Amino acid sequence: ACPCPLPRLRSGARYLPGLCPLSPPGRCRPRPAGRALGLGTPAAGSPRLRCRLWWEQPPLTPTFPAQGLCMCADFPMKYILVTGGVISGIGKGIIASSIGTILKSCGLRVTAIKIDPYINIDAGTFSPYEHGEVFVLNDGGEVDLDLGNYERFLDINLYKDNNITTGKIYQHVINKERHGDYLGKTVQVVPHITDAVQEWVMNQAKVPVDDDKKEPQICVIELGGTIGDIEGMPFVEAFRQFQFKARRENFCNIHVSLVPQPNATGEQKTKPTQNSVRALRGLGLSPDLIVCRSAKPIEMAVKEKISMFCHVEPEQVIFIHDVSSTYRVPILLEEQGIIKYFKQRLNLPIDDQPSDLLMKWKKMACRYERLLKVCSIALVGKYTKLSDCYASVFKALEHSALAINYKLDLMYIDSTELERSTEAENSVKYHQAWHKLCKADGILVPGGFGIRGTEGKLQAISWARTKKKPFLGVCLGMQLAVVEFARNCLNWEGSECSILTVPMVLSCSLDGLWDILELIISLWLMLHDLTLVIDMPEHNPGDMGGTMRLGKRRTVFKTENSVLRKLYGDEMFVEERHRHRYEVNPELTHCFEEKGLKFVGHDTEGNRMEIIELENHPYFVGVQFHPEFSSRPMKPSPPYLGLLLAATGTLNAYLQRGCKLSPRLLHCISTAGSPAKPELEPEPLGQKRKVRGAVLGGRQH
Repeated sequence: ACPCPLPRLRSGARYLPGLCPLSPPGRCRPRPAGRALGLGTPAAGSPRLRCRLWWEQPPLTPTFPAQGLCMCADFPMKYILVTGGVISGIGKGIIASSIGTILKSCGLRVTAIKIDPYINIDAGTFSPYEHGEVFVLNDGGEVDLDLGNYERFLDINLYKDNNITTGKIYQHVINKERHGDYLGKTVQVVPHITDAVQEWVMNQAKVPVDDDKKEPQICVIELGGTIGDIEGMPFVEAFRQFQFKARRENFCNIHVSLVPQPNATGEQKTKPTQNSVRALRGLGLSPDLIVCRSAKPIEMAVKEKISMFCHVEPEQVIFIHDVSSTYRVPILLEEQGIIKYFKQRLNLPIDDQPSDLLMKWKKMACRYERLLKVCSIALVGKYTKLSDCYASVFKALEHSALAINYKLDLMYIDSTELERSTEAENSVKYHQAWHKLCKADGILVPGGFGIRGTEGKLQAISWARTKKKPFLGVCLGMQLAVVEFARNCLNWEGSECSILTVPMVLSCSLDGLWDILELIISLWLMLHDLTLVIDMPEHNPGDMGGTMRLGKRRTVFKTENSVLRKLYGDEMFVEERHRHRYEVNPELTHCFEEKGLKFVGHDTEGNRMEIIELENHPYFVGVQFHPEFSSRPMKPSPPYLGLLLAATGTLNAYLQRGCKLSPRLLHCISTAGSPAKPELEPEPLGQKRKVRGAVLGGRQH
């Protein structure tokens, strides 16, 4: 009899790959046996008959639990490749995230991988104007902002290996070559680079990304750039081979293209899409779905034309026009029958209709479009020319505004335009920037790198503190809040107004005992050469990439009397993602706390200052971490939620109710799906990268 250790399986089950370690090759194959399953009568003595006879007899070895067998017998991994044509930045990330959201709403476990063809190892050293913000993962990976979209849409936690770059692949292959793994062979793009890509995708697709730690069933892969780019050719070739390795029923290609509409004619043009699909087919990949992006809804005649010239059925042409909110995109896809198509194309064991999850998205989209009350927030930063530089910050503000039924009005203010030097050079810009700042309901200073613009940020922080405006400082914003307080409340002043350093000397006259004490403190600081914001000695200041304090870290609250602690649900500690190289000097914190600036949170060792709060202020909070990276549409980040609540004048009532929304507001949210009452929500935007920094003592922060 076959020595296969599998137990007897009833109800027509099949042998499972990899679970017959005792059988010789070819004896136990992953397929059913016997005439009842349509295989005919096996010959006497054949391995198939012996395996079937053993199967039908009681097992001689202990049986596996029934649940374990069900888990092992799950359908094979399904791969959905999303490619783009005509132009970059066409919306592949939102399309991929929306597809994952739809499949997750059907009860499937979904993961995502982003492939960036650039040679950089990761996105950590990019300028924000290159690719937008740098998104930081729990494991400290600095990745493309599209992974932020995946996490927000799917409510999952990805890893740095979910972002593949050309640099990572080549580094991996070269390291193997140096180790001698290729046994003296010539290392080439084909097959070694393409095999490495396929191996990476298959291994990473199995890594659990949900809280239940179960292996995903669907892997959505976004290939960055456009079809035809020379740097993306190895990846296209890898997936051309991979479609046969995975088999047709487990692999699907979605091509996102552009249907432009020139103003001169007003006619929607299909030729760019035709050429893009032709180029894709020339490289060996045939699209199963063509997603057409356009400014306005596409006419049916255009759909039929694309279907005819791109060799697909009309049902395989999906239209996604510009919408008021990205929350609407999964709904547009679902309305065009994408669930039914995936069920047939990939043999998915799902219903034709989505679950309650997508219904929540529908309500959220409807509520967003009917919001009436507006809350304005001034974002004072350096990278305001491209909204994607602060994509996660915008999303976190939007999630919080949506939670309290307000529409977000985010005003981007270039911090350099708030400085006195701008008043002399361009007084119009100077006064316009200050007009925006003064009319805002709340002020946010996010992270950044370099000294440029820090004086303008200090001016904005001073305005928020003195005028009792709700304020949130993130990373560098927190560090600058400490510097502003030292300058204007402790009367510490740098030797040069453009350099935010200590040692500092007093700029005021000695009028009393307290001034004499401040003078003594300042002289002591001068003698000991202590700096207010310092670098962290455990991090190497040489290499720039991947040398910061990165990833999820624990922050412990020092006191129960903390606004932020209450917003976090009165937890003793929180875990948030960090990305910084500098910190507030812990030896100077007592000087600030005596004047009312409290350091209410620190790291587990108590050496690193993480959270500040100002007494006798509606909301003046600074955090060293980046809470925007953990914000979700239905679970807003507490620091950002506190800013929106304070800006709308509802923070105290929210805290008095035990951090619960009012019954009236909950009623408005629950009835938002019906056309009864128009209420509020924020709107989403593009996406890319960000950086942080300030110079204190001539250093970059």
